[in-house]
This record gives sequence, structure tokens and C-alpha cells, in this order.
Amino acid sequence: MSFTLVEQATPRLNRSELAVPGSRTELFEKAAQSDVDVIFLDCEDAVAPDEKEQARKNIIEALNDIDWGKKTMSVRINGLDTHYMYRDVVDILEQGGERLDMIMIPKVGTAADVYAVDMLVTQVEAAVKRKKAIGFELIIETALGMANVDEIAGASKRNESLHFGVADYAASTKARTTVIGGPHPDYGVLTDRDGDAPRDYHWGDMWHYAISRMVVAARANGLRPVDGPFGDFSDPDGYRAQANRAGVLGCEGKWAIHPSQVALANELFSPSDADVTKAKRILEAMEQAQKEGKGAVSLDGRLIDIASIKQAENLVAKAAVIAGN
Repeated sequence: MSFTLVEQATPRLNRSELAVPGSRTELFEKAAQSDVDVIFLDCEDAVAPDEKEQARKNIIEALNDIDWGKKTMSVRINGLDTHYMYRDVVDILEQGGERLDMIMIPKVGTAADVYAVDMLVTQVEAAVKRKKAIGFELIIETALGMANVDEIAGASKRNESLHFGVADYAASTKARTTVIGGPHPDYGVLTDRDGDAPRDYHWGDMWHYAISRMVVAARANGLRPVDGPFGDFSDPDGYRAQANRAGVLGCEGKWAIHPSQVALANELFSPSDADVTKAKRILEAMEQAQKEGKGAVSLDGRLIDIASIKQAENLVAKAAVIAGN
């Protein structure tokens, strides 16, 4: 273990995160009654320019009046390159009460972007004597943001999570795709030539590097890595495949841009009963091994050691949080 210990961000269940446009007030109550872990009310991409001010007012009213239950509440503000951003922060924090937990900052390009919002939030919190400190969700969705992801992840004590914004990232890198997430038929390889036999074509994951890079930066700074949107909400199998890939790489959850994706995310980012049972067996086996002065032991024909304890503890702890949520 390094002498430098990684401080973990505020722990929150973040399996599913539902995007709700601030201009669509008819969706607010439905979102509040859903089983989603995190809701972000959107001031940015999902809101047309001539609806920005009204969307902000809608969000303020909703934070004050709607019973959101135990859900973590976030607001995605407009980008720092717009004149809407400062009003999003000031008005929502001054008028939205204590219910808001986090602010989502889009298109973060440098650590200075995070610093700027932190300064503004800190001043407003002090002015209104806010009791609960606001956390930050940061969307990595540009080439600049990915290039600076390590500095961004460590830019503020408010930082809680990094999110991969696949659509804007694709536009920023000029990737040859127009879909939001998912594979591309041209991103693949042919097997080697083998006489006259037909060659197999294997599709690849064009977003593998980006998500892996974001996960490393997040975990190195104690943050939650979260996969972003999958645009085809009529394709649950495609969503499932993308979510499983993100989970294997280390993500804690995934966005839902449609209510039908919430249950999928909750299922895919929750440990199964079999996984929890195995984790508990690992802990029991390692406890016995330590009593016997052993650093490692075999279980079901596989080696387990001290590193296995942390993995098992994390899984069991997550299952307990889900059960009590």
C-alpha cells in the first residue's frame, strides 16, 4: 500500500442516474416515485435556449415542493462558456433550499473549470448559511477533459464522481459515429488469412480506452466512476451489454435517459445473491486463515489472499446499502 492514502468521496448509491429535463415538469413526480438512485434535473443539453430561465425556476420549485424520498438530487448546470451558468448556481443554491445534494458540471476541460464553480458555490453557501455542502459530479466529454482528467479529478474536495459523456466526447474527438453510445460496425478486426476459409470479423468497443482512463482517474482520487447515456432506449439488450462492460471496467453505475433503463441499471450494478454469498465465504475463509497465521488460502480451487478481503468487503457493504435503501 502506498504511503499516500486515497480519501474516499461521500458514499452514495449510484447504480442508476436518471436525467430529467428541467423544462418537463410533468416528469418530475414520476421521477420522484421511481426506484432510481440519483436524479439530475437538467438545465443544459435537454433544455432549449429560450426555455433555460423557466427550467431553472421549475427546478427551484421542484426542489422545494416535491417529496424526492431518499434519492440523491443533483442539477446539471449549463457550461462555463455560457451566460446561463452563474445564474444556475446562484439562483438554485439561494432559492432551492437544502434538498439539493450535488451539482453536475458539464464539459469539464481543465481543473480551473472545477475551481471556478467551487469558488462560486462556496460563496453562495456562506451567504445563505447552507447547512449541507454541495458535492460535484463532473462530466468528461471532451478531448480536453480526457487529456486533463487526472487534474480534474483532484481539483476540489467537493468532487464525488466522474461521468463519461459519450456523445459530446465523440463530437469532440471527431469520431465517425452519430449514435449515443454503443458499438460501431467499422470498429473491429479480421482474423488472419487462413487459406480459403472465411475470415471472422470481431467487433470491438470503441469506448474502452476512454472509460478505462476515466475509471483510473476517478479511483485514484476516491471518486465514483459512472458510465453515461445509451441513446437507444428501445434496445434493452444493447443497454445491458454496455452497462456490463462498464461495470467490469470499474464503473459503479450508468445513466438512464428513459425510465425503462432505471431497473436495468439497478439490476446490473447490484451484486447478485450468489456474488454476496461467495464474498461472505471469502471473508469467513480469510478470517480462519488469519487465526491460523496464514496469509493466503484456497477456496473452491482458487487462491484467495489479503487482497481478496477488500474486494469481498466492498461487495458485501454495497449489498447492505442496497438492502437498506
